[in-house]
Amino acid sequence: MRIASIETFLLEAPIQTGFGWSQGWADKRHVGLVKLVTEDGTVGWGEGLYGPSARIVHEEFAPLLLGADPMQRNALWQKMFHLFYNGNVAGGIGGSAISAVDTALWDIAGKASGLPVWALLGGKVRDRIAVYATGLYYTEENLASDGRVIPQRLLDEARMYVELGFTGMKTKVGGLPLAQDVRRVAALRDAIGPDIFLMADANQAYNATTAIRIGRELADLDIYWFEEPVNAKDIEGYLQVKAALPMAIAGGEGLRTRYEFKDYVGRRAVDIIQPDVVNVGGITEMHRVAAMANAFGILCNPHVWGSPIMIAASLHVAAAVPECPPARTPRPYQQEPVMEFDRTPSPIREGIAEPFDQAGGFLEVPNGPGLGVEMDETAVRKLSVDTQKTGK
Repeated sequence: MRIASIETFLLEAPIQTGFGWSQGWADKRHVGLVKLVTEDGTVGWGEGLYGPSARIVHEEFAPLLLGADPMQRNALWQKMFHLFYNGNVAGGIGGSAISAVDTALWDIAGKASGLPVWALLGGKVRDRIAVYATGLYYTEENLASDGRVIPQRLLDEARMYVELGFTGMKTKVGGLPLAQDVRRVAALRDAIGPDIFLMADANQAYNATTAIRIGRELADLDIYWFEEPVNAKDIEGYLQVKAALPMAIAGGEGLRTRYEFKDYVGRRAVDIIQPDVVNVGGITEMHRVAAMANAFGILCNPHVWGSPIMIAASLHVAAAVPECPPARTPRPYQQEPVMEFDRTPSPIREGIAEPFDQAGGFLEVPNGPGLGVEMDETAVRKLSVDTQKTGK
């Protein structure tokens, strides 16, 4: 079996109501996909492309991939990585390109062997993964107020997640003055009650001093973890924040490869590591990072923001991650991984494959061959604003 063609798709879809966080605003959703096809017609799908990274796949990776055995995914991962090693550009879009191809290779390997990816990873430890709702973003209504009147729509959204069975949810901080953000989070805590896990994500909004200042107030609201309080590469800032605050500190969604995660894990700069399968280097590298974190007693809770391909890939890895640490009755958030489940509007997430749906705060791990996701290629092509193909 050999790889015969490579096709990339950059998808874009407008959304009716925009939303924001500390670093940006979304009025469209974007996803980059890669499709690998073998000579016998086996298809593998991956996710992780951002603009120029599609060119990397066709111009840099295609000579390595076309004609190669897709079952040799470790060797192919290393060859792709080696192209960027001396130039130290395996991060950023280079890492995203590796991620997309690697996930597609795992999808092919599973389909060729008739096994789900979790079986190829050595088997699953759990059949379902606890998920928390990611939503509760800034809206124009939020940003136009002085922070004293909390939009009813925000509180209704939080209550809806409770009614749907979620045991946890995450909101944003860092986009408003500190006092306004604290009032906003306090209103959410009042709306959902004391028994729901509530997390706050700053998306790198603060320096360490400011993160500590707001973190102390958030701690009084029983925030379970404080995510990306400082710049993603500011490891000393992470250590400073972690030493000063009582809640768990989380981060790592934008880091690429185990080499960028190494010091965050080894120096215990975070309590929770959050590799993103479309950034870290695909399923291969996400599994390595999860194993490394587990050895240090650091929970691995995947960051997820994309299509059903990304959701499925993350579920397969999370299913194979051991408890941290072992326990007689392991629980999500304590010893078992929990996974992000984006609830913001996305025609892409809901339209290119059968969408995942949670029940009681859990997602079932797919059992079909490969990723276990049946893609609607007609929908993919309809949403694609740029499509390129190399090979037959």
